Amino acid sequence: MEQRLIFHDSHGHRISAILSAPDEPTTRLAVLCHGFLSGKNSTTNRTLTRLLNSHGIATFCFDFFGQGDSQGPFEDLTTSLAVEQATAALDLMTAKGFSRIGLVGSSFGGLVAILTAAQRRDIACLALKCPVVDFAEELRITFGLEELAQWQATNTIPNMMGGSDRVRLRYGFYEDCLQQIAYEPAKQITVPTLIVQGEQDECVPLHQSRRLHDSLGGVKRLDRLPDADHQFTRREDFHQMTTSISDWLVSHLMIRT
Repeated sequence: MEQRLIFHDSHGHRISAILSAPDEPTTRLAVLCHGFLSGKNSTTNRTLTRLLNSHGIATFCFDFFGQGDSQGPFEDLTTSLAVEQATAALDLMTAKGFSRIGLVGSSFGGLVAILTAAQRRDIACLALKCPVVDFAEELRITFGLEELAQWQATNTIPNMMGGSDRVRLRYGFYEDCLQQIAYEPAKQITVPTLIVQGEQDECVPLHQSRRLHDSLGGVKRLDRLPDADHQFTRREDFHQMTTSISDWLVSHLMIRT
């Protein structure tokens, strides 16, 4: 059963979401945070929803500010605002009666998930797909100093998804990223956490996931896929990634409490 919802963050921004529930009633739920320039209907989110619903776990997918069907110009997005929206999503799902909740984040959504989980005590487990931990570092590596200067001058960036047109995004996004590096917050996370990353990831440096793994407390696992890129383009890599994440969530959400 799929239900389309609209909810609001603390600033009153309208957020578009989909709650997908299995056939039988459940109090188990995974909140899925999509990546940069992506959306709630990403292939990863749809696949995880199918896998998790088949095991009796609901999913809640939503569009971050300025992406998909949510309100706002994308150019005003910041990591801090995305964390506020993830927090609003979790509060809404708790109010709806879901009592055992896992948090999933892909790339930029992984950064949001880490920062959000570090602030809460009602998350049962965490699963991260090629998470950005220090987005400012990734942007410096990806763009270079000349492109950063152009970003500061024009409030536009190259399309990181491969398009030819530049994307409007205020330079304040980068300045906010400098204040939202997740290694220290990760030390506050003690719930079981899975990280899955390809060793051929062309966007997120693998050393970020290694250092994140070292920072986490509690049960943790880092799955490194030797041939996988950032998008898990190869079918076998995508299958392994989604299976690892769904199995992790099932094992930690379906236990009796």
